[in-house]
Amino acid sequence: MENLNVAVTAVLPFLCYIGFGYMAQRFHWVDEPFMKKLNQMIFQLFFPFMMFYNIYNTDDGMQFDMKFMVIGVVSVLVLVALLMMFVPQIEKENPKRGVLVQAVYRSNFVLFAIPLTESVFGTEGVAAAASMVAVIVPLYNVLAVVILEYFRGGNVSARELIKKILKNPLIRGAIVGMLFVVFKLKLPAGIEKPVSQFAGLTTPMALFVLGSTLHFDSLKKHMKYVTGVIGVKMIFIPVIAMVVSVIFNLTEVQRFIYLTVFATPVAASSYAMAENMGGDGELAGELVVTTTAASIVTIFLWIFILKTIGLI
Repeated sequence: MENLNVAVTAVLPFLCYIGFGYMAQRFHWVDEPFMKKLNQMIFQLFFPFMMFYNIYNTDDGMQFDMKFMVIGVVSVLVLVALLMMFVPQIEKENPKRGVLVQAVYRSNFVLFAIPLTESVFGTEGVAAAASMVAVIVPLYNVLAVVILEYFRGGNVSARELIKKILKNPLIRGAIVGMLFVVFKLKLPAGIEKPVSQFAGLTTPMALFVLGSTLHFDSLKKHMKYVTGVIGVKMIFIPVIAMVVSVIFNLTEVQRFIYLTVFATPVAASSYAMAENMGGDGELAGELVVTTTAASIVTIFLWIFILKTIGLI
C-alpha cells in the first residue's frame, strides 16, 4: 500500500494540472489561439529557468559516480540510435517520427527521479539521483533538438544544426546552469528566489496549457501510437534496463535511479518542443497525458516487483 501511495503521490499532481487545463477549455474559459501563444511564451521564457535551476540546484551534495554516469549516458545514446533506425521503418510522416522517437527515449526524469528516489530510499538516494539529473537532462534536451530539427528539415548541415541547438531555450538554460556549477557561482538570495519560483511555475503552466489544447476525439486515431509507446517505453525498455543494471552490478539505489531514467512518463516539455519545432504537437500531447496516467500503475508495479524480488 505504501508503494502505491508513492506512485500515486508522484503522478497525481501532473494529472491535476492537465485536468484543470482541459476543464478550462471545456467551459470556454480560454480559447485555443491564446493558449498556443501562451505555450510559445512558456517554451521561450520559462523552460530556460527550469533547466537552469534544476542544474544549478543539484550542485550541493552531488555524488558523481563515473561508472554510473557513463552507463546512463551510453544507454540513452544506444536507445536513441536504435529508435532513429527503427521508427522511420514503421512511420512515414516526419512530424510523427520525431515525436515518437522523443516519446520513447525522453522521460520526465527531471521531475520524477528525486521525489521517487527519496520516497523509496529516503534522503540517502537524493544526491545520487541529483547527479544523474545533472547529466541526463541536458543530454535529453540536446538529443531532442537534434531529432526534431532532423525530422523537420531533412538534410540539415552540422553547422546549422549546432546553431539551432545553441538557440534552443532549454539548451541555453542548461549551458548557463552548467557554467554556474562548474565555476561554483551563486546567485544573490534576492535573485535566486524569483528564479526558483519561475522554474517552479514552468511544469504546472506547461501541463495546464497541454490540457487546454487536448482533443480526445483524435485519441482513437492515434491509439496505435499510444499503446505502442506505453508498451515499449514503460514495460519493454525498463525490463532491458533492469537486465543491464544486474549485468553491471549497480547498487540498489543506482538501479532504481537507472529505472526512472527510462520508466517514467514522457517528458512534459516534449509537447512544447514538438509544437514549436515542427513536430506533431497533438500526438505529443496525447503521449504525455496517457503515459502520465499509465505510470500510476506501471511505476507502482515496478516498485512492487523489484522490492519483492530483492533488486531494490
